[in-house]
Amino acid sequence: MGNCCRSPAAVAREDVKSSNYSGHDHRRKENFGTQKNQKKQTTVLTKVKNENIEETYLVDRELGRGEFGITYLCIDRNSRENLACKSISKRKLRTAVDVEDVRREVAIMKHLPHNSSIVRFKEACEDENAVHLVMELCEGGELFDRIVARGHYTERAAAAVTRTIVEVVQLCHKNGVIHRDLKPENFLYANKKENSPLKAIDFGLSIFFKPGERFSEIVGSPYYMAPEVLKRNYGPEIDIWSAGVILYILLCGVPPFWAESEQGVAQAILRGAIDFKREPWPSMSECAKTLVQQMLEPDPKLRLTAKQVLEHPWLQNAKKAPNVPLGDVVKSRLKQFSMMNRFKRKALRVIADFFSNEEVEDLKEMFSKIDTDNKGIVSVEELKVGLQKFNSQLAESEVQMLFQAIDTNGKGTLDYGEFIAVSLHLQRMANDEHLHKAFSYFDKDGNGYIESHELRDALMEDGADDCTNIVNDILQDVDTDKDGQISYEEFVAMMRTGTDWRKASRHYSRGRFNSLSVKLMKDGSLNLGN
Repeated sequence: MGNCCRSPAAVAREDVKSSNYSGHDHRRKENFGTQKNQKKQTTVLTKVKNENIEETYLVDRELGRGEFGITYLCIDRNSRENLACKSISKRKLRTAVDVEDVRREVAIMKHLPHNSSIVRFKEACEDENAVHLVMELCEGGELFDRIVARGHYTERAAAAVTRTIVEVVQLCHKNGVIHRDLKPENFLYANKKENSPLKAIDFGLSIFFKPGERFSEIVGSPYYMAPEVLKRNYGPEIDIWSAGVILYILLCGVPPFWAESEQGVAQAILRGAIDFKREPWPSMSECAKTLVQQMLEPDPKLRLTAKQVLEHPWLQNAKKAPNVPLGDVVKSRLKQFSMMNRFKRKALRVIADFFSNEEVEDLKEMFSKIDTDNKGIVSVEELKVGLQKFNSQLAESEVQMLFQAIDTNGKGTLDYGEFIAVSLHLQRMANDEHLHKAFSYFDKDGNGYIESHELRDALMEDGADDCTNIVNDILQDVDTDKDGQISYEEFVAMMRTGTDWRKASRHYSRGRFNSLSVKLMKDGSLNLGN
């Protein structure tokens, strides 16, 4: 859960989502439209155009990628408008949960009214191979990147950002939607102008709700999770908590809840003790601190609503909020937070590129060998035995956790499609080959180390300004033997700590959080803060 073994200043963001498309990567474009000799795929959406997207749009360079899809720049052939197209490969939608997530995301984006603080959804279309979500292009960069680029960052600036975020929450709640995954990287600026609007861009984990309805599925990004999510009994109030966490980070550069272990972070969230002693909190206005406390109220019944947050004096008088710079320490923390994550996201994209169709073909043969009674399904026991035959190094608890995450209806078996989904995630966790290839991508001269100039060049490929100081900060954190470069072992430790690449998987994170919730229940942690 988050970067638990790092100092809070180095905490990096968790999820790698396809909608986070602010980076500019120039990879070869995947084939669109119907490919010959491909098995017919399931229809995901109904009442949408079923056509080759290239008939309507010119699909250009890649902007970002995630677990299920790739986001491209696309140009409307008629209007010549620049747009973003999030293409979700049907090949990767291997379970009913995956398909339902996509259907719900499209339904919610269509349902929400037009608003300047939410990315404009244009249309969804579908072909044999993918579902394509066409939406407004946001080219102004991520929230934290914009903040650190400014020479003058103040309470007043933080208040303006918070107002936008909470207005999005209010709009969602008024229209019967819980966002469930509010975090800084889900907000992009529309353009590079100083007065550019800030927009919410990703509704992949959002859900419809009715007044009084409660939910138990644990989803979201760990550092931004409300305590009632861990207790598996929550409603729309969780979005205010997440916005409160973002506000805390905006004001001091580090998350409010962290610890040395995943369980420790969850316990810190449940304990709910907020640190207002570290810099720059002593010099912060009392009004700002009061709002943070009221948004991070552990009892959802006592927590402020979106309307109450927007009516709070600190936001009502945002233009009167202190315009004194919060200091270099906050900007430095935010920049490191942002750039460390960019390094990890870059490595993740490299790993995703190496995950080939051939590996899926190999899994077909593996399934038939594990399915000893040829029923077309495997039990968790068969899966464990089969993985041992194939020399898997995974702990039994991890296999069990992933099995439970995929087996959503509790039938106790996996069919072929579900098996493929589990196996791909297991391979991603166990196969060092992918990490070796990612390491080699950065180690341009092949000397076995990522040196400071190689790290700087890799980060600047994605459009970052000169970031020598941040490279030094990342080296300070990752280079544990202090020889001025990153070895393969140090790279692996970084990737497997906190923003562990396996946690980019929704299947894995759902199973992981469910397992964590059971642990917290057994050790009495869920009673913390009561």
